[in-house]
Amino acid sequence: MPEPFAVVGAALLDDLSRPRLLLGARRTEPPHLAGGWELPGGKVDPGETELEALHRELREELGVDLVVGEEVTGPLPDGRWVLSERYAIRVWTAQVSGVEPRALEDHDELRWLGREDLGEVPWLPADLPIVEAVGRLLAS
Repeated sequence: MPEPFAVVGAALLDDLSRPRLLLGARRTEPPHLAGGWELPGGKVDPGETELEALHRELREELGVDLVVGEEVTGPLPDGRWVLSERYAIRVWTAQVSGVEPRALEDHDELRWLGREDLGEVPWLPADLPIVEAVGRLLAS
């Protein structure tokens, strides 16, 4: 089986030191994912480090700069999470630096969710275990 494509994502928190809220983003495309909620991020381009890709993707998708926190370690030996047969994602906690996030590309709605609110949106199945892991970091 070929090595999965590298994808990066941000678990955007309201505060890295005392997180209470996680940002969810509703996808607009591709059609089979449209309407599902996810953590923002995307593919790593050739010649780009994972953290460079994370910063680029969040600027493109949400118009924000980030302060990156800790990695949310997944179950794969390299710490990534399985998205599909073709994709595996590495996720970091992060906090927005400066402006409030806006849905600019690939998303049509953003929502800050507290620990008790995480089940209110239909997360994409691949993102659900990551959201559950991040939810354990949120203060109630």
